[in-house]
Amino acid sequence: MAEAYPKIVENRPEPPMQAEAAPQGVRRAPKRRRRSRLIVGLVALALIGTAGAYGVTHYRAAGETEAVVTQAVTRGDIENSVTATGLLTPIRDVDVGAQVSGQLKSVKVEIGDQVKEGDLVAEIDSASIETQIEIAEAEIANLEAQMVDKRAQVVLANSTLARQQTLVAGNTAARSALDEAVAALATAEANVAALDAQIRKQQASLKDARISLGHTKIFAPLTGTVVDIAAKEGQTLNANQSTPTIATVADLSTMTVEAEVSEADIGKLSPGMDAYFTLLGQPGKRFPGKLRQIKPTPQTENNVILYYALFDVPNPEGQLMMNMTAQVFFVRDHVENVLTVPIAALKGRAEGHDAKVTVVKPDGGRETRDVTVGVRNRVAAEIKSGLQDGEIVVVGSGAKDAASGANRGNNRRNMPPPPF
Repeated sequence: MAEAYPKIVENRPEPPMQAEAAPQGVRRAPKRRRRSRLIVGLVALALIGTAGAYGVTHYRAAGETEAVVTQAVTRGDIENSVTATGLLTPIRDVDVGAQVSGQLKSVKVEIGDQVKEGDLVAEIDSASIETQIEIAEAEIANLEAQMVDKRAQVVLANSTLARQQTLVAGNTAARSALDEAVAALATAEANVAALDAQIRKQQASLKDARISLGHTKIFAPLTGTVVDIAAKEGQTLNANQSTPTIATVADLSTMTVEAEVSEADIGKLSPGMDAYFTLLGQPGKRFPGKLRQIKPTPQTENNVILYYALFDVPNPEGQLMMNMTAQVFFVRDHVENVLTVPIAALKGRAEGHDAKVTVVKPDGGRETRDVTVGVRNRVAAEIKSGLQDGEIVVVGSGAKDAASGANRGNNRRNMPPPPF
């Protein structure tokens, strides 16, 4: 490029000299400026062209490179499971309520207390019920006294009837007396029957009052832990409308996991399959169990249909608490100490095999192999045949380098690639 300039200058015709013009120094100054500008322009053009040619070559070469992600074939455990979220609930809990109305006299327990079946939990004031019992007992005594008189009247009526029957033969007046005796006996017997019914009614009322008296003392229905107290001492309880809850006792020795499973996954579950869960506070610890029940009636939340799958987990140490959030896993299949590759290494399906993988050979070359796949999940897959422990497989190809990305962007804008 340095030699091209003199040739261009020599081939240019020399303009004629003007004798009448201004002094020579003034006339030649524009020529020098034009020549200097021409030299600078040509040199700049040459530099831009050279840099541009280098940039395109380098850019295209860089665009042909590809970043490859690889990983070694290793041995490990693989689990195929259905995941869900769930809550921990007691295997059994009971609301302890009042069956009679009255003022809550005392509460014998506090939240967190351990109780056994039959322990006294609370007591309702029994004064009014005891009064009802006394009234019923007095009424029965009165009715029983009346019953003695009524039965005596029946005996008298029977005697009168018998006497009139002996006098009735051929005596019209005696026959009339006989009819009166028969009617009197019937009335006396009816009075006895009516009084007997009143006595039975009062006896039933007395029995009910005594039962109500027993209900003023409220006992624990099961062995467990008091997890809630809903009433306070001195509170008036009305059992006529609904059963007032005083406390809740739960059996926390075994916890039930209620997992929400989507309708897409519920068909993959079956009672008896292995399950476990982890907790947010103990992510590395598994709590195992077996699926006990799938509730047939789903729940709909935000137009999403969810089914509840239940399994039980022992809680001997009491570290599992109510309403804890659980990450639940229902195990469909599980293998240990098998050859594994990332799931991203599997490409398509091969005839007679499950998939293909790309293997990096020791010399850096690559080959495609057919492999038989066993248990798989979203992360890794078991390789039953086709690979050896320690071999390197291609997991994926990285994105093109920055020059290639810039080239694609510039082509879209009809712009030349960057020079460097």
